[in-house]
Amino acid sequence: QVQLVESGGGLVQAGGSLNLSCAASGRSFSRNPMGWFRQAPGKDRELVATLNWNGGATYYSDSVKGRFTISRDARNTVYLQMSKMKPEDTAVYYCAGDSRTDFGMSYVAPEYDYWGQGTQVTVSS
Repeated sequence: QVQLVESGGGLVQAGGSLNLSCAASGRSFSRNPMGWFRQAPGKDRELVATLNWNGGATYYSDSVKGRFTISRDARNTVYLQMSKMKPEDTAVYYCAGDSRTDFGMSYVAPEYDYWGQGTQVTVSS
């Protein structure tokens, strides 16, 4: 059974930092893009950041560019380092993997076929 498990969410003050991790098990995503999405109450799920199979290519939404960093390691774990956080970053953050794309990038939620359960991130003002 394939599982993506996020960790590292919590409460942080505006201007602070938080690091999320996503550990994959049950299959390797070493050739596949992975990404982080988020969903705030009453809003659609949106892409935060994504990267290709080896981390050599990354993409960030305009809202987080320059503040968040996505990375991955050889152990099938994906990270999201968040800094200079804002109250509008408050959301449930989801890790996702696209097993159907090899060595490319995926930018929209329907392209991802594996999802984690989500972790809550709350930024207080």
